[in-house]
Parts: sequence; structure tokens; C-alpha cells
Amino acid sequence: MISVETALAHLFELVAPLPSETVPLTEADGRVLAASVTAGRDQPPFAASAMDGYAVRGAHAQPGAKFTVIGEAAAGHRFQGAPGASEAVRIFTGAPLPEGCDRVIIQEDVSRKGDVITLNAPLDAGPYVRPSGGDFTQGTVFPAPRRLGPHDIALLAAMNAGTVEVTRRPSVAILATGDELVMPGETPGPDQIIASNSLGLAAMVRAEGGEARLLPIARDTESSLRAALDLAQSADLIVTIGGASVGDHDLVGKVAGDMGLNRAFYKVAMRPGKPLMAGRIGGAGLLGLPGNPVSAMVCGHVFLRPMLCAMLGLGAAPAPRLSAPLACDLPQNGPREHYMRAVLSGGTIRPAPRQDSALLSVLAEANCLMIRPAGESPKAAGAQMDYILL
Repeated sequence: MISVETALAHLFELVAPLPSETVPLTEADGRVLAASVTAGRDQPPFAASAMDGYAVRGAHAQPGAKFTVIGEAAAGHRFQGAPGASEAVRIFTGAPLPEGCDRVIIQEDVSRKGDVITLNAPLDAGPYVRPSGGDFTQGTVFPAPRRLGPHDIALLAAMNAGTVEVTRRPSVAILATGDELVMPGETPGPDQIIASNSLGLAAMVRAEGGEARLLPIARDTESSLRAALDLAQSADLIVTIGGASVGDHDLVGKVAGDMGLNRAFYKVAMRPGKPLMAGRIGGAGLLGLPGNPVSAMVCGHVFLRPMLCAMLGLGAAPAPRLSAPLACDLPQNGPREHYMRAVLSGGTIRPAPRQDSALLSVLAEANCLMIRPAGESPKAAGAQMDYILL
């Protein structure tokens, strides 16, 4: 068996950043920016009012001063002209400041009669002006790579980027194996169960920015597995679920080997998830996950998600680890690195009392995986523990 760290190193050798494509900014949310974007203009492109009020020349703004209102400026409609020393322009938020004006007197600080305003005392210091380029200037670079969220999209729009270059979504073929499986919504036989792993992993792939292709369940025959793997080989990555162990019905390794799999490793010293297999078959990487539901999903978080990030150009690195104090005492850990379903709450972390690799309900209640190194000594409450957020 190899370590999780060594397994990840092998897995990163099986994948590479994918090519880029250009998409409209309206379709870029959640995509990974592949090429930096340069702002084509200043933001704001002019000095603008930050409040509703009156634009004046600041040097003449004193309590009791009077100004004649000579016009109006609104967002999208500037005042044409340059007000004099004793003149003001009624202005609204977002409107360009008139030429020569450098201060906005908020309307609460003004008394108006007809076209004449008098500045009240005390007078707010202001100036309530958003300077040209105060947010960013022409030539400002928005760097890649970066997974784009709503705030990024808003900023790129303000930079006047109508399209952006993003990494192509990884195509991931997901293949569940086993005579015991039926798809959700079907009627299982007396000895069958529902295929849950494939749907959970597909959701994980989509959440990371990939395209998930759910293949038909492969039965426990070499011909069925071969046909399914043939369907999968147009994908960038093939994920098999189950059939990667050493039982009489575990045929994935044999069939994939017969089809040209260049195996990178088999078995990882972790819990849950020891029977893990990986390699390359044709032009695709292959990740063979265990069949137990929690094992498959935990291995998805530990291995599949970092592989997808590498394919998207976000770098080849393990899932980020954080730490928190332990909420309870723990006995010594066993000989494998243990990824325990746990709940982080109130600043402390508490592993679930049941860690059986078939209990999806426990995984659904967890918000993190607490990590115990192989052979770790007993831990008392308060000890700092590493974890991965789910």
C-alpha cells in the first residue's frame, strides 16, 4: 500500500490542464479563467457624485453661503457647462460632476427657496465625490487562473469584458459496476441496492466545474465491463465505482488491463478507501474507487476533486487542510490514515461516533473530514486536529 500523498502524486501525473475556450461573460459564472483580463477603461470613467445634493466649487462652500441653481445632472446625463463660484447644479447619485466642481453638498445640508440654496450649519465635510478611476484604472489586470464567482463576474463586466477565456470543462465518465445495483427510481430485486455513489460523484464533478457522464451500470461480466469502458474512453477522466478489489467478482482491474490500462498504483493506506486503483487507458486517466458508498465519496473529496482542479488549471495540490481543537478524547488510531466524518461547530471538531463506510447518513450530517495520521497516539480533547471541509 502507498500513502495518500504518494497516491496524489501519481494521480496528478495522469492529468494535465485542459485547453481553453472563449465564452460570453454571461456564461462564465463558475468557470475557471484561463487568461488574464485587462480593463479597457477607468471605473468610474469620470468623477461622479456619491450622493443626491448640489455640485459646487468646494472653495466657496461655507455655512451660510448662497448659490444659484443653474441646472441639473443625473446618472447618464451630465450638465453641460462650468458653474461659476456662486452657482450650483442639482445632482443625483452616479451623475458626472460638472466641469470645475469638486464637492457635493448633500441635500440635507441645504435650504432651498426657488433657484437659490443656502448652506446650513453645521456643514458636512463631504466631499461625496467618487474620483475617476477610484475603483480601477484602464490597464488594471484581473489575473488568471481563478474560479469565477458572482463578484468576479460583476468586476469583469465593469471592465467591459464581453467575453472571457476559460478552461474547458473536464469530461468525466462515471461507471458504477455490480449485479447488485439499480438506478434510483427503479424497483430493486430482493438482493439489490440503489446505485447512490454514481449520482453523488456526478454532483461532485459538476460542483467542481466538470461535466459528468453517467454511464449504464456495468454488470459483473467481462463483456459488460468492456462495453462500458469502450463508451467511456472519449472522456478526459474515467471514474469506476466498485469492482477494483480482489474478489472473484471484482473484474475492473483485469478488464481494464486487457484493454491496455497502464496501472499507476493499487491500494492506498487510508480509511475508508483502501482498494483504490489508478492509471491511464487510451487517452483518458482512470480512477477506480471502492464500492462502499462512504469510501467512494471520501475518495472523491481526497482524490477526484484535486484531480479536477489540476485539469482546470488551478494547480496540482491536495485539498486544503485547516485545523481546530478536538471536542472529545480519542483512542489511538490504526495503521492507516483515517478520514473521519466529523462536525465542526462552535470552534471545535467532533468525529461521528459511527464511522462504518456504508453509512451515508453519517456523511450527510458531516461538514468536514477530520484526518488522523497512521498510528497516531491517543488524543485528548483540545488537541489540534487537521480537517478538510466538505
